[in-house]
Amino acid sequence: MEANILSQITELQGRNHFSGTVLVKKKSAVLTEGSYGYANRSEQIENHSRTRYGIASGCKLFTAIAVCQLVENGRLSFDTKLEDCLNVSFPHFDKDITIHHLLTHTSGIPDYFDEEVMEDFEELWVQQPMYHMRNLENFLPLFHKQPMKLKVGERFHYNNAGYILLGLIVEQASQMRFTEYVERFILKKANMVDAGYFELDALPKHTALGYIDFPNGTWKTNLYSIPVKGGSDGGAFVTVSDMESLWESLINFHLLSEKYTKLLLTPHVRTGDENEYYGYGVWIEKDDKDVLKYHIMGYDPGVCFHSAYYPKTSIKTVICSNKSDGAYEMMKTIEDVIYR
Repeated sequence: MEANILSQITELQGRNHFSGTVLVKKKSAVLTEGSYGYANRSEQIENHSRTRYGIASGCKLFTAIAVCQLVENGRLSFDTKLEDCLNVSFPHFDKDITIHHLLTHTSGIPDYFDEEVMEDFEELWVQQPMYHMRNLENFLPLFHKQPMKLKVGERFHYNNAGYILLGLIVEQASQMRFTEYVERFILKKANMVDAGYFELDALPKHTALGYIDFPNGTWKTNLYSIPVKGGSDGGAFVTVSDMESLWESLINFHLLSEKYTKLLLTPHVRTGDENEYYGYGVWIEKDDKDVLKYHIMGYDPGVCFHSAYYPKTSIKTVICSNKSDGAYEMMKTIEDVIYR
């Protein structure tokens, strides 16, 4: 299997010029690990196994784990109403919105970046410069006075604003900055030694710049295309080993008890795609009876990311890229081999 995976991803990289790092492990055994392209194109610094990559919405899982920890510790409950756990006025939001609704993207609130009506993420920063977006409360003016998009619980609607609110709830319940909470109680506990919420204008060593490619062959970095610092809806940086460590810690109950880990990994709502569900911060693909994979993903200008855990085989995959696309094709290529 190892040789087959490597040959397939090498062939794909030759076709689509994938830039990033790939890791595939079965339990503790590395099946494949490889790095391609440049972390810094101008200086021709190559990506490698310790390169840190942005993962965009992939770290919504961190937020869900943080909330579940606070529920487990008795500071919150999944049925807690939004208006009872956050001291912010939402004049048009339904009073019945709960933490469960926010976790499962079923709250019905408006999103600051609604993927059903917007395509260009960069449009957001015309009126609200991205270099001001350093704390969660900076996002509130983008959505908190808007009317509801849907009725509470009506359907799954992927929602970044909901996870901003969850981050603010974590801050209020823990009396810590969201990023500080995650770094202390998730990243450190999971031995994610190179991971963190880094500011784009103060990146640490071994961090890949994100690149946006244009049809004419030119490119630019994503410095002016995404918020300067990530938060509860996305934007952390990890190495592939960091993310593998997170899966290992999660499935072995090092971050949450068995009860709350199972609640996080429960298929709570159908997403609208066949056989696809959403738990708390994690996508879940099933066949008629069994879970085929738990997976997370993230896309921003200059960032694409996929990672999954396949419970039947105990295989974990991590694909981090510092381009706007390529990770999905890499994931499907790997799955074509491991599903055989």
